[in-house]
Amino acid sequence: MTKHLLSLWDFTKEELTGYLQLAAKLKEETLNGVRHQQLAGKTIAMVFEKPSTRTRVSFESAMYGLGGQVIYLSGRDTQLARNEPLKDMGRVMARYVDGLVIRTYGQEIVDELARYSSVPVINALTDLHHPCQILSDIQTVIEKKGGLEKLHVAWIGDGNNMANSWIQAASRLGFALTLACPEGYDPDPEILKKAQDAATEPITVVRDPATAVANADVINTDVWASMGQEEEQAARTKVFEAYQVNNQLVAKAKADAIVLHCLPAHREEEITAEVLEGAQCVAFDQAENKLHIHKAILLSHLG
Repeated sequence: MTKHLLSLWDFTKEELTGYLQLAAKLKEETLNGVRHQQLAGKTIAMVFEKPSTRTRVSFESAMYGLGGQVIYLSGRDTQLARNEPLKDMGRVMARYVDGLVIRTYGQEIVDELARYSSVPVINALTDLHHPCQILSDIQTVIEKKGGLEKLHVAWIGDGNNMANSWIQAASRLGFALTLACPEGYDPDPEILKKAQDAATEPITVVRDPATAVANADVINTDVWASMGQEEEQAARTKVFEAYQVNNQLVAKAKADAIVLHCLPAHREEEITAEVLEGAQCVAFDQAENKLHIHKAILLSHLG
């Protein structure tokens, strides 16, 4: 049976840990000069309706770094722009390539492609989930903190796709998560309830950022207006102005807390330049780890 990566719900704790362990191994080997060729002769198609810098380059570098080949297609380069049925696209593309990496808007797009594709479909971002990003974030947390057990993670800002996937990760991997979101900008309620019902550690939503970061080991944030929400930027800026990650907020967490941001960052909006460039911020290590977790994902699904 073809194994897709559509959301973190699809995997057990052991399977998610397997990605993280493999990514750490591949990273160490790469740093020691090992040349990986496990996917030589294989090809992925990357179909990106939403543009990207880090996700595109890290997936391409990961595939090339494993000896494989990449075909990149923007949304306008495919029949998606002409309303071809997704089931037709999924069945046809599967006859050309060994895997599909999709970055798009609706989760239903990757779900339907996966139903009809005989090769793995990997969700590189939808409006509902961002599973690959959260795995690279967690890899960074493990590197900096030595593990996930007994950690308290705080999410500050919009209850967006990142927040949804952090909720799933907390439920599956067993760490405490507190999300501070303005009223009306909460995470997906079905995802939240399902995660809380299955969680071994508390997953809570609060309104006050200071409450969320109290005793936190990790502080995490993202842009206030995601791609496709540009028209809401001015309104969101007013709503979220009290949710900025700045030195005053970071000081309320543990003294050795780390700060995550998946980038791109809007300095002086969701995070100050002082925090982003400060010693506690690991955003650029986080960005590097996208390469290694993407290698692990590709190798796990195509190897």
